[in-house]
Amino acid sequence: MQKGMHTDTERCVRAVRSKDARFDGWFFTAVLTTGIYCRPSCPVVPPKPENMVFHPSAAACQQAGFRACKRCRPDTSPGSPEWNERADLVARAMRLIADGVVDRDGVPGLAARLGYSPRQIERQLLAELGAGPLALARAQRAQTARLLIETTGLPMAEIAFAAGFSSIRTFNDTVREVYALAPTDLRTRAPKDASHGTPGVLSLRLPFRAPLNPDNLFGHLAATAVPGVEEWRDGAYRRTLRLPYGHGIVALTPRPDHIACRLTLGDPRDLTVAISRCRRLLDLDADPVAVDGLLRTDPVLAPLVDKAPGRRVPRTVDADEFAVRAVLGQQVSTAAARTHAARLVTAHGTPVDDPEGGLTHLFPSPEALAALDPETLAMPRTRRTTFTTLVARLADGSVNLGVESDWAETRALLLALPGFGPWTADVIAMRALGDPDAFLPTDLGIRRAARDLGLPSTPAALTARAAAWRPWRAYAVQYLWATDSHPINFLPV
Repeated sequence: MQKGMHTDTERCVRAVRSKDARFDGWFFTAVLTTGIYCRPSCPVVPPKPENMVFHPSAAACQQAGFRACKRCRPDTSPGSPEWNERADLVARAMRLIADGVVDRDGVPGLAARLGYSPRQIERQLLAELGAGPLALARAQRAQTARLLIETTGLPMAEIAFAAGFSSIRTFNDTVREVYALAPTDLRTRAPKDASHGTPGVLSLRLPFRAPLNPDNLFGHLAATAVPGVEEWRDGAYRRTLRLPYGHGIVALTPRPDHIACRLTLGDPRDLTVAISRCRRLLDLDADPVAVDGLLRTDPVLAPLVDKAPGRRVPRTVDADEFAVRAVLGQQVSTAAARTHAARLVTAHGTPVDDPEGGLTHLFPSPEALAALDPETLAMPRTRRTTFTTLVARLADGSVNLGVESDWAETRALLLALPGFGPWTADVIAMRALGDPDAFLPTDLGIRRAARDLGLPSTPAALTARAAAWRPWRAYAVQYLWATDSHPINFLPV
């Protein structure tokens, strides 16, 4: 796909007529005769082409005066994959908005994180998405409010506060404007099986673009799980979450057409951020058709893609945590890395209660790790230096792995740290920063797979050969890793 698909009217009309779910989230159809906007796959009879206009975001539809369709629920579409595959200002801004920065810190806070003026950001978002940061955040608040209305028994006043609205009146007005229903009517219409059972627990469905292969995605998370912070229990990957207003626990279970998400939050204001981070963890906004389509053009990769299409890149809910774990995993086995991490968690993590499982702690923050005595670390002195330097830089902010970070600049900063070679920098780029083109030519598993498949096995030659896989080399890594019998490649039983 290319930027600005909503401007290609003919292509959009074809997608709507064929009810093609692959384009859900890429653009939205606003119907002039009804005043309603839909996702491309809406099950209703498509309107006449002359009655359709296309917008790049739900916020742009709402700003133009259209209401969300009650049938196809366009606000529950997967997010646009553009924000995963791009590193420009608009993409970085969208990742921050999804992470709740505008609700917490306003547009000035968003601008400060990006290093641009509020006016510059407003202008670029309007030009590409038809809506500025406030309108985009408002659309997200409306979706959060609807989720809380339909899936909890919280009083409306608490929902308004949790969703980020400044007043009950603004909450009521926004819900009516976006959904053409009062909040109480939305709750009345909610499915009867909506979970209002356990206070503080939310049961949600996270959509994705098909196909999705859960094997390497959940296999990787389960096989590398740090005891106390993560576990595989009853067919679900469970972990603790450090969130802006408190902490949470999430259980994620793969289903044929969605990911079942069970969230326990200390503060309901964290709902939007928790969902955003879980989607990012599981790479749910990816466009597998585009990724697999390109990789299939390589005759070596084509059989791997055809055998198990839809592989995602397992990412992280906490980039700082992942970077620390990447250093702990340098030149040791998966089991040894988990043991190192578990010791740190027990000694320096924040304790949490988990009535439904065996989770005990949040992973320690960089600040907590920067304060520890290096002599207590059971690792070689050179890696100890790597560890202490990294956590110090994360704690003082001189290395920023946030969703707004520039991938190339951050990779260069990491490579300048002692003990950071290409493998460590690239695995952080792939899984923590979310760079879809990160590549690991020095990884032992990749070199073994390359040898077995008849690909060049030296890093330089393999990198040259992999140029044809750009900009999706991180996905090629998943297909190459999957040729091995390592537990990371299999859904646990």
